Amino acid sequence: MAENTYDYIICGGGTSGCVVAGRLAENQDVSILVIEAGQHNRDLENVHMAGGWSNNFDSETDWNLSTKPMPGVDSRQVKLSRGRFLGGSSGCNGTLCIRGSKQDYDDWGLEGWSGDEFFDAMKKSETFHTKPWFNEDSSAHGYSGPLHIEPHDLAPIADRIMDSFVDQGLPLHHDMFSTGDVAHGCGHVPRTVYKGIRTTSADFITNDYDRANITIQTDTTVDRILLGPTSDGLRAAGAVTRLADGTTKTFYARQEVIISGGAYCSPAILMRSGIGARDELAEFNIPCQVDLPGVGKNLMDHLIVFMFYETETPNLTTCSKVYHNNNLESTYQEWKDHKTGFLSTFPFGCFAFARMDDRLQHDPLWKSAPRTQGRDPMGLTKSQPNIEFFTTECYGGPKQYDQFPVNNKHAFSMIAELFAPKSRGTVTLASADALVNPVIDCNYLSDPLDLLVLTEACQFGNEIVMQGAGTRDLVKGSWPADLKHHAYTTREEWVPYVKEHATTCYHASGTCAMGNPTDTNAVLDNKLRVRGVKGLRVADCSVMPSLHGGHTQMPAYGIGERCADFVKETWAQGGLLAGAIQSSL
Repeated sequence: MAENTYDYIICGGGTSGCVVAGRLAENQDVSILVIEAGQHNRDLENVHMAGGWSNNFDSETDWNLSTKPMPGVDSRQVKLSRGRFLGGSSGCNGTLCIRGSKQDYDDWGLEGWSGDEFFDAMKKSETFHTKPWFNEDSSAHGYSGPLHIEPHDLAPIADRIMDSFVDQGLPLHHDMFSTGDVAHGCGHVPRTVYKGIRTTSADFITNDYDRANITIQTDTTVDRILLGPTSDGLRAAGAVTRLADGTTKTFYARQEVIISGGAYCSPAILMRSGIGARDELAEFNIPCQVDLPGVGKNLMDHLIVFMFYETETPNLTTCSKVYHNNNLESTYQEWKDHKTGFLSTFPFGCFAFARMDDRLQHDPLWKSAPRTQGRDPMGLTKSQPNIEFFTTECYGGPKQYDQFPVNNKHAFSMIAELFAPKSRGTVTLASADALVNPVIDCNYLSDPLDLLVLTEACQFGNEIVMQGAGTRDLVKGSWPADLKHHAYTTREEWVPYVKEHATTCYHASGTCAMGNPTDTNAVLDNKLRVRGVKGLRVADCSVMPSLHGGHTQMPAYGIGERCADFVKETWAQGGLLAGAIQSSL
């Protein structure tokens, strides 16, 4: 057993998992194993080159997950690309650092997870680098973490849209996406890019933070957690894995196992381990070790809708850098030689948060919907936004957007993102085989309030572009021209468009949710410990009881930081667990 034995096993080398491993490794007396299903990221150029993000998808570096057909989005399936390599989705996301509102985390009602505490955890991960033009709130940022962050220099089209945001009632607050205290306004979003290189969670355990007490086991899929009886109950004893050649290998943990597989894979690992709803496990002849019906439930995601526009004014968008003539070749060479230019960053532009209650106050559904004191029908206070708007500085998005503006055409987008969705989905097993992806039903737009708010958001976003002072004279029409959404004037016109075009923002969460002892659907306690099993925690966005109003990258870092803090608390208490694993293991 000793040959494959470590103090801590991290099952998943993604955004949160690498943070946990890196922080635990600060204690040189402990040994840590990180198990990653994909390959090492060191030679993946499209990870380090932020503009190459989409080349990581639909291949061996993608989990290649998809939803079931969902009635709320015209029975479409939606592709759910996730990074399958060291660093996980931090190596292929939009690089955006949008932390949400402090009230989002206060609403969890869990000790150790208040807004102030969680913002401090997110701040701990970062080293922030400002720019002369950026008016940062220095107290909102960290300056000694492995994650290097800087503001993004806007393309001219994004500067013009920012003017339209302000003109349409969304005032400018430069650093609002770091401070967590502005629910209605626009600003600049710092990015996980520095000096033209994407920084990822893998940086917590490689490069300057490569430590001898960390072992990185790549190309290895976690099948299940090895559970064994102790003198006072079940304990996680290790992880059973599948190697690239198909053989099985077991690794053993002296102290704890931490699952960090993300909102889709973490519940699947638990279920294959016999932890989940008893009747669901029985369908796959998996003996139930702990009956936890909340495993795989409560799936939440942010839906987004792209609205593309064409402009005939040259030199505003960055389309010419990638779509015109052979310019992509020179753009790529610029990044190779200098780490500058279009591919050195992600082509998102300016951002805004918006409250929607004034626009919806006379709608019958909004007026009649139940609400609690001080909150709107979506469950939000006035300090929390209903919607995020963000923009692209060129044409582009998920791979279905392939009508590229060649022949010297120019296009950009306004994107509406729904916060606090009321729809909930599920993750269930398709097979007991670890190499078979789970069944995912995000259940998008199943709640009529979600459709109401998102369609109104599209109407508002279109007004910002078509009527705002910075852009109203620039737009030729929709892109592609046959969409005609630029001419929509009522929310009803947006309903079929939203159902046809709504897609994921890749913010899956909630499927291994934390909760208080009285919450029968909670999978974890507030210290991320799996109910009914000692020495087993989950650390990724699956632990979120409700989805915050922001993007999930920075919370994933913060969850990793909090998990490491909780493990270290056990060190201060003089040890971990009473009882020894029985020799039968």
